[in-house]
Amino acid sequence: MPPDLLPPMLRTARLALRPFSDADAADLLGIFGDPEVVRYWSTGVWTDIAQAEAMIAEARQAYRDGGLYRYAIALRDTDRLIGVCNLRGFFEQNRRCELGYALARDHWGRGYAAEALEALLGHAFHELDMNRIEADIDPRNEASARLLEKLGFRREGYMPERWIVHGEKADTAFYGLLRRYWDERGTSARPSVRPPTLPLEP
Repeated sequence: MPPDLLPPMLRTARLALRPFSDADAADLLGIFGDPEVVRYWSTGVWTDIAQAEAMIAEARQAYRDGGLYRYAIALRDTDRLIGVCNLRGFFEQNRRCELGYALARDHWGRGYAAEALEALLGHAFHELDMNRIEADIDPRNEASARLLEKLGFRREGYMPERWIVHGEKADTAFYGLLRRYWDERGTSARPSVRPPTLPLEP
């Protein structure tokens, strides 16, 4: 991403993927303060609003520096944040990056995660010209595995005890999605893309 630019807003039928605002901090704390949401996350349960503010600051800095392409997932009708999704670990020469995501538990089971990630992945392949996108999940996270497979990811590998999460040894299941898999899949209509309307604060 060119420095000093906000990412474009991506719109789907029900969602807007947009840059973060200060008003998102409380909703972010609600998401990452939920033990069920962070059960397979690489960090512990958040307990302080400063942790949410730090994520927002990191995202804003990355809009300037590149290397992290993080979106707030918001409901189109209310603009309330219900999740986050991001691309990071960019390898420009190989046109490769990594996918991450989290969704508020109150919104599980409604197809929001798939809708948001389909928009982000389509943008990554066609506007950012990625060739390969990777995901690293705990193999016990069956819902995440189903989501990735629905989106066309293929399980490619397994590494035991790769992480220690919440004091517990955790394995990794590796997933990969190639642009040709994505194009062969015949995805739904691409999301509308609009310039961001939020100011980038200093």
